[in-house]
Amino acid sequence: MEIKDTYFTITEPSTEVLFKEKNSKFFGYAFPITSEEEVKIHIESLKKKHFSARHWCYAYQIGTDKIQYRANDDGEPNNSAGMPIYGQIQSYNITNVLVVVVRYFGGVKLGVGGLITAYKTTAQMALEESEIVEKTIDTHFLVQFDYKNMNKVMRVIKEKNIMIISQKMEEDCQIEIATRKKNAKNIFDIFEAIFEVGIKEV
Repeated sequence: MEIKDTYFTITEPSTEVLFKEKNSKFFGYAFPITSEEEVKIHIESLKKKHFSARHWCYAYQIGTDKIQYRANDDGEPNNSAGMPIYGQIQSYNITNVLVVVVRYFGGVKLGVGGLITAYKTTAQMALEESEIVEKTIDTHFLVQFDYKNMNKVMRVIKEKNIMIISQKMEEDCQIEIATRKKNAKNIFDIFEAIFEVGIKEV
């Protein structure tokens, strides 16, 4: 079975988009995130920017192996806002992303069907404005060895084109490396087979 070790995400916030329906205005935004704390920060800043809006609805997804997600209707009828937004995150197959739709009520009720369409469309527009990129899921290892074995270790790193995250070169050396998840077992086995070299996942 092939190990899936890539995912799609966005690298920078989208430009603001606007969708209008029966005098209501829906402003859409997409942000790259890696933690729930960032969600709060983005929502707070949008609340300051759109302080007279009525609803700040959002959905996010974080993670690659373990997925965390949340959909928030923020006062709109149940599942009329957060889930349609989350549906767009799923249909674009992206993670580590927050999509927020800010609504100014225009005096005319849209009904649940109208709301679902409006939130879904605004979320889609925001994601269309975002650059979606493919990233690899990496496994990190700590390689430990005596200075005299430096050449052996460096040869493997160079041959296998392994990324070095950090290194400490003294009497006893430590290098943190990262490799694509699907190559991880192979890389681990190579280092483990070298005499006087230790490796562990971090």
